[in-house]
Amino acid sequence: MTESITTEKTFFGHPRGLFILFFTEMWERFSFYGMKALLIFYLTKYHLFTDSAGNLLVGSYAALVYAVPVIGGFIADKYLGFRKAIIFGGIMLVLGHLGMAYEGNAATQSVTGEIVRDNVALQVFYFSLALIILGVGFLKANISSLVGELYKVGDKRRDSGFTIFYMGINLGSFLATIICVWLGESYGWSYGFGAAGVGMLFGLLTFISGKKLLMGKGESIVPEFLNKKTIGIKNEWLIYIVSVLSTVIFWQMVQRHEVVSASLMIAGAASFIYIVYYAITKLDGKAREQLIALTILIVFTVIFWALFEQAYTSLNLFADRVLDRGSIKAGTFLSLNALFIILLAPVFAWLWVKLGKYNPNTAVKFSIALMLVGLGFGSLVLGINLSGLGKVAIIWLVLTYFLHTCGELCLSPVGLSAVTKLSPARIVGFMMGVWFLATASSEFIASVLANIASVDTTNGTAPDLNLAKESYLKLFEYLFYTGLGFGVLLLMISPLIKKLMHGVDKELNN
Repeated sequence: MTESITTEKTFFGHPRGLFILFFTEMWERFSFYGMKALLIFYLTKYHLFTDSAGNLLVGSYAALVYAVPVIGGFIADKYLGFRKAIIFGGIMLVLGHLGMAYEGNAATQSVTGEIVRDNVALQVFYFSLALIILGVGFLKANISSLVGELYKVGDKRRDSGFTIFYMGINLGSFLATIICVWLGESYGWSYGFGAAGVGMLFGLLTFISGKKLLMGKGESIVPEFLNKKTIGIKNEWLIYIVSVLSTVIFWQMVQRHEVVSASLMIAGAASFIYIVYYAITKLDGKAREQLIALTILIVFTVIFWALFEQAYTSLNLFADRVLDRGSIKAGTFLSLNALFIILLAPVFAWLWVKLGKYNPNTAVKFSIALMLVGLGFGSLVLGINLSGLGKVAIIWLVLTYFLHTCGELCLSPVGLSAVTKLSPARIVGFMMGVWFLATASSEFIASVLANIASVDTTNGTAPDLNLAKESYLKLFEYLFYTGLGFGVLLLMISPLIKKLMHGVDKELNN
């Protein structure tokens, strides 16, 4: 352990609080990805949902998980502060994940095809999802913001600090998709979901115990408001109470996919109209063109993530039903994404620097990402066509995750940075919200696309291998052409986008 000139105590050259946040986020992502990896199997195998119903539920849940942090971030910024918001979010997550451990009775299917489900268990399940949605909403965006607060403006350690933090995310994801999947599929769903809950409990305790290492960062900017009483209750507790009551809304929404879909469309249309209005009436010249460039990039990210997020629906079911995987659990293949990020992120960082003046601009990187995600599905198309009457070899799915991860590394690292640098100063927060809304929309679109490959099942299994292969081949061919097509389109208009960015592109690529 070292001590800097400013007497700041550090660990490996970084504020000690960074490592508290590293382990908190590692355990939070362990719980999140561990549960998400099991979700589609739990729905289709235990509660005997159809593929379509299971995909849409996963999509609705994932969309809300990415939309609610916009609200949670606003409340933390304006009232609670990051630290209290993270603790509250962590408590909701522990309760939600532990609630998922309640299985109830497995659904049964009669010889006539009638399915009887344990509706009480399902309602507990839906409410647990609502608690997780609320928890992620208060924790996810705010813990990243707290990492930024540990470093002063201009601190050269900031970028490497975020790199260390994001390694925690991927380490948590990697471990979860091995441990929780193994427990859930080998010993019972309650063991897998319970392990995710225990992981989140570790994360919460880590964060609470490390308060002093945060050096007072992340506290509320209006403590007097929080202590003030309204209708006899402290405002801080009113925020918690109203937030908990909001789970009733999420509880109902997650069961009603059409409501989630309509909400996303209305929010998306309203956001687009406001962006156009703001660009026309409030901006001119350079600022207007930069906002146009950012809006175009955000539209293309929706397409990328809609394809990429097939991992937790169609790709997961494909691995379970069609892949020649031996004794390997189907959900385990999800760990490949995190593993490849850990291995390849330093390589890509080195590559962009090495390319120097030949380093592709942001729009070109986004187009490469789209083509790579399309080629990933091309790998599966080739694998299915070469499999004959048997199952598909593992290598094709491994190649898919490799290509998808390469695509993610071309797009994701510069995405959020582009939002902060291309947005007009007065609407940076709004545009960050639009970015998360776009991600939420892509999650729901992903579930709708996955339904192209819906397979008829009996007691949660696909009885006809070749019929299943035909269904997945149809979907993967469509996604292959979609990725390549939009990738080529973006490549063609990339010179225009680069011009609209007015040099910001150089900052993003340095």
